[in-house]
Amino acid sequence: MKSYESKAALNEAIKTSYKKYIDEFTNIPNSLSNKRIQDVDRTPSENISYQLGWITALLNWEKNEIAGQDVFVPAKGYKWNNLGGLYQSFYDTYADLSLEEQINLLNRRVNELCELVSSLPDDILFEPNKRKWATTPAQWPVWKWIHINSVAPFKTFRTKIRKWKKLALIK
Repeated sequence: MKSYESKAALNEAIKTSYKKYIDEFTNIPNSLSNKRIQDVDRTPSENISYQLGWITALLNWEKNEIAGQDVFVPAKGYKWNNLGGLYQSFYDTYADLSLEEQINLLNRRVNELCELVSSLPDDILFEPNKRKWATTPAQWPVWKWIHINSVAPFKTFRTKIRKWKKLALIK
């Protein structure tokens, strides 16, 4: 997994991968946002809902811990070995939004994530065991959680939406 030498480098990676990812949606009409294509596991709406779900979860983990509230990772009622129901909850949460509304909301969440990165002290961001929600047997620091919930899926899901567009004959 890629590592980052600074907050600025992490934020740059988030912004760069996000721009490439979200730009793929500019020519998808809302009328096709829920079109299922064989050989692609998510519709455009589900693709964005997935990103919204994870980034919102991550932001909430941090917000809730700072507020002294219980934090449930990945989410209350869900375990890491059975995430299908959690993904469905993401799709259901954002199902009534148009593609444009989902994109606007994701733009805001990514900005909030970048603000979080900028605001965290270096030790919280780069050293393990500094947040209860991020403490696991893997000993990941917060930056890795941010990376796997932003940069990594933006790259992976960009490929998936490009495949969807090709099969849907959208240029």
